[in-house]
Amino acid sequence: MGTPVAENAHWQNWSRTEGAEPVRTVRPSTSEELAAAVAAAAEDGLRVKAVGSGHSFSAIAVPEGVRVDMGGLDQVVAADAKSGLVTVEAGMTLAALNTVLDAHGLALENMGDIDAQTVSGAISTGTHGTGDRYRGFAWQVKGLKLVLASGETVQCTEFERPELFAAARLGLGAVGVIAEVTLQCVPAFRLHAVERPERLGAVLEGLDELVAENDHFEFYWFPHTDRTLTKRNNRHAMSEPSRAPSRLSYWWNETFTENALFSASNRVGVRFPSMVPRLNRVAGRVWSAREYTDRSHRIFTSPRTVRFREMEYALPREALPTVLRELQAMVEREGHTVSFPVEVRFAAADDIWLSTAQGRRTAYVAVHQFFRHDHVPYFRDCEAVFDAAEGRPHWGKMHTLGAEQLSRRYKHFEDFRRVRDEVDPERRFANAYLEKVLGA
Repeated sequence: MGTPVAENAHWQNWSRTEGAEPVRTVRPSTSEELAAAVAAAAEDGLRVKAVGSGHSFSAIAVPEGVRVDMGGLDQVVAADAKSGLVTVEAGMTLAALNTVLDAHGLALENMGDIDAQTVSGAISTGTHGTGDRYRGFAWQVKGLKLVLASGETVQCTEFERPELFAAARLGLGAVGVIAEVTLQCVPAFRLHAVERPERLGAVLEGLDELVAENDHFEFYWFPHTDRTLTKRNNRHAMSEPSRAPSRLSYWWNETFTENALFSASNRVGVRFPSMVPRLNRVAGRVWSAREYTDRSHRIFTSPRTVRFREMEYALPREALPTVLRELQAMVEREGHTVSFPVEVRFAAADDIWLSTAQGRRTAYVAVHQFFRHDHVPYFRDCEAVFDAAEGRPHWGKMHTLGAEQLSRRYKHFEDFRRVRDEVDPERRFANAYLEKVLGA
């Protein structure tokens, strides 16, 4: 069994929205130690929760009994540059994974803009990037090694225990603890990035072309303004020269503008809420146009040092323009003070049981508030708009929906619950969040 790190050690997620006092914390360094930790928890009648980097804003990772710190399971198991199949331990961070893939001439097909999450945490919560022809991170999963509630360790793929695989590849941590993940990677590629400010009306009017003509398109809209920052990322071979930003350009955009200046702006907004619309207009101007080319993961990801709270919903692609206009009207009508931009991304349909893009082309709308702002009223009103459009909440971000509402939005919801009943009838891996979204 993994050696306990600390008794009753307080745990808190990155956004400080959730905290817990687990009965004990263990840090296994092998899958055998992981299985022993689960078995020991069962003997003691305790629930088990594997916890990675704490980057979920929802309570999905809250440990109520035994906290399994996955940081000791972070090694490469196998990597085949020819097939693109790479197997790593589940506690490896995405940042470390990208370093491994670089060394083998490989890359993730798509990814989000933060790389601090563990591999298992990212796939279990439905982490995604953007691109109308590309799917979320879980789509790249080809095999899993799982520790079940019984303490048994099993392998699953689309051919071996296929229903368990269908549930566990985006499993919310509800069907087992992931020990290892096999990913289908692609040959390394560069991204050519073009970022520039544009008016919201122009973006929405040309949205179909922008999404179709770029491999990875997204934009940020600044509430209280009609300003956006658009990002067009297009794929190129590694033979394309790298034109990474200069040190000064990187410092200005990534370190100063998007973090230090943005943090200062948000802190001013907390003390003087009436200044937020003016600050947003300034931000829309300061985030200037730029163009550069670099390895894919260096373009996909950005440092994030400003602490915030986030809600994100997956919407039917065709509903996006109406939803954004309703959000724009709602913010002004209700008098909300919103200092963070609204992020909009896109994804192709997939067939993963609990994927937010299951069965439909998807637009993702993420709303944020600085952690010192009261996020509740704004998120409540945003959620009403998203809910009316049949949105599906990101599993790792803040929302209020329960199993009754969610079951109507997922074709395979009952299939997932059936598999969960089979492999975890005693709810060893449950917590209050899972009881709410999946039912007891």
